[in-house]
Amino acid sequence: MTISAAASNIAVSQRMILGMPVVDLGWANAFALASDAVSRGSGQVSLAFLNANNANLMLKDTEYRDVLRRQIVFPDGHGVDIASYLFHGRMFPANLNGTDFVPALLTYLERPVRVAMIGARPDVLARAAENFRRHAPWHEFLPVSDGFFDRNRSREILADVRALRADILLVAMGSPMQEKWVDTYVGPQDARLVITVGALFDFVAQEFPRAPKLLRKLRLEWFYRLALEPKRMWRRYVLGNPLFLLHVFLHKLTGRARKSVGNAHLGARKC
Repeated sequence: MTISAAASNIAVSQRMILGMPVVDLGWANAFALASDAVSRGSGQVSLAFLNANNANLMLKDTEYRDVLRRQIVFPDGHGVDIASYLFHGRMFPANLNGTDFVPALLTYLERPVRVAMIGARPDVLARAAENFRRHAPWHEFLPVSDGFFDRNRSREILADVRALRADILLVAMGSPMQEKWVDTYVGPQDARLVITVGALFDFVAQEFPRAPKLLRKLRLEWFYRLALEPKRMWRRYVLGNPLFLLHVFLHKLTGRARKSVGNAHLGARKC
């Protein structure tokens, strides 16, 4: 099964989760995949994440599902682990959620890179860039635009990204908007590695606190976020998590789960 239009030397195994191929990688191999994308002289790799909320969205939004199939999807959270265990008999090797993966990737990349950033409120974007600079000072962090720009200005925004010669583009607009926007507008001329990162800038800017390490280790960060913001998060977690589990059990009972989708060669979405 080929995810992208271009040939590549990156080969990874995948597991089918509710009809979506999700890569089956530990931390080291995930870092190697992203590092390889950044080091290439051409092409582009787009990374997205699948969690319970995104899965619910894709099951009712065929356009979003098709967009995710054109990107490389990492597993995010305990929900997809439950699905993986029921469908394949084992959990994913690592919880590669964007909030942990992106800062860790920036530490992993020893060669200095230029990181363009789009998303969040202007003040949050600025604080996130500054905190990223403290976290990995050998890289250059370039806030380009908040996430509330007029979408008619998308090509103008990306012209700014190209002028900065970014190696990595981080897009934080929330799902499914961010993945659809990347799929529609962003090409290899803009950055070699593109990652849709959801609320990452809010966490890096310390707009919202992270859950204690114990809850994160238990993959219960969603519970902490619900406790902090019950009015905003109750629909996503109180209704969304049971709905996700219902989808998983129905998928299992009706025999639509697949044991494996084997190895895929991953590469640039566009040439």
